[in-house]
Amino acid sequence: MAEPSTGHLDADVVVIGLGGVGSAAACFAARRGLRVLGLERFALGGHLHGASHDHSRIIRRSYHTEHYVRLTAGAYDAWREVERASGEQCIWTTGGIDLFPAGAAIDIATYTDSMAAAGVPFTLLDGSDVRRRWPAITVADDVAAVHQADTGLVSPDGAVPLLQRLATSAGADLRGEVLVRELTAGDGFVEVVVEGADRSLRARTAVVAADAWANEVLAGLDVRLPLTVLQEQVTYYAVDDPAPFAMGRLPVWIWMDEPSFYGFPSFGRPGVKIAQDCGGGEVTTDDRGYEPDPAILERTDAFGRSFFGGRLGPAVHTATCLYTLTPDRDFVLDRVGGHPNVLVALGAAHGFKFAAWFGRTLAALAAGAEVADDLGPFALGRSALAEPTGATTWLV
Repeated sequence: MAEPSTGHLDADVVVIGLGGVGSAAACFAARRGLRVLGLERFALGGHLHGASHDHSRIIRRSYHTEHYVRLTAGAYDAWREVERASGEQCIWTTGGIDLFPAGAAIDIATYTDSMAAAGVPFTLLDGSDVRRRWPAITVADDVAAVHQADTGLVSPDGAVPLLQRLATSAGADLRGEVLVRELTAGDGFVEVVVEGADRSLRARTAVVAADAWANEVLAGLDVRLPLTVLQEQVTYYAVDDPAPFAMGRLPVWIWMDEPSFYGFPSFGRPGVKIAQDCGGGEVTTDDRGYEPDPAILERTDAFGRSFFGGRLGPAVHTATCLYTLTPDRDFVLDRVGGHPNVLVALGAAHGFKFAAWFGRTLAALAAGAEVADDLGPFALGRSALAEPTGATTWLV
């Protein structure tokens, strides 16, 4: 590692990775008055190489555990804080339905019990209710559905640049096309070696929000998480009659079975967006591709034709992204053991809705402030990470 030229600190906080979580961390930390240095290996403002791109991600109050349901209140609140700070919209409310066919692989009670325990209102529907309320959807009578009115979407294509603008306006120094070669931690500081620089960079605290590149960044600390990276894709379909698929006419929806699919009303670009959850093949950041997988597309085509009763036209656009999964699909948000000035955050391929919450929480931790939320389930030392068995639980 390059020797530091002086004891000078370049920042209070260095954020490594400026996708949704990292950009939010930079934003909230800078707005707290901390000196922030943000490093992104690709271009600033959004790129197509990771997980924080495309027009829409789901934000919802419905979840499979009471803990996550309660955390969603903070997710909504943090995004509303970004809206107030920027004067720009971050959340579009559409309502949402979680659909459980007979014998579904996901137990509907995990959702209804969790929301009831957290005091989140919802409505139970059957298939005939769903068809009556949303005529574009075709499901059997024995499908059970949970409708939650607060469900909606957040746009990565809009939110990531917005968070970066807020960060820089609050004084953050954000740098794109910067490759981090090594991260180490000393007594009261962290040190970052970046490619092509004549000296290393120093800060009091590091936030590692590098997602699929997390282990590469953490290698200098002898930390390796049992992560699986999948290449996923979303597809937009043409429709002859766009009216039933418009915002306000179609909710965000999730098919709670194996395989699991999800989709959105028309938003951000022409067509209706549908994707399979955890349907892609395992890749690395070096060998992933950008071309659609025909097998995933075939599955999505077939499901879309059935779900929408033949109302979908052909696929017109497919985009790829990376899912970076923990074995239990729970988040990571913790300090590295032995290095309390290194924070690690990872959304486990369902974290964009929580990105602003992640950022606000990381900023508080970096500032030495208390946080009210229970972060225990997201600890680096939990058994799924510290003693992995190879088993995975990704269907939630």
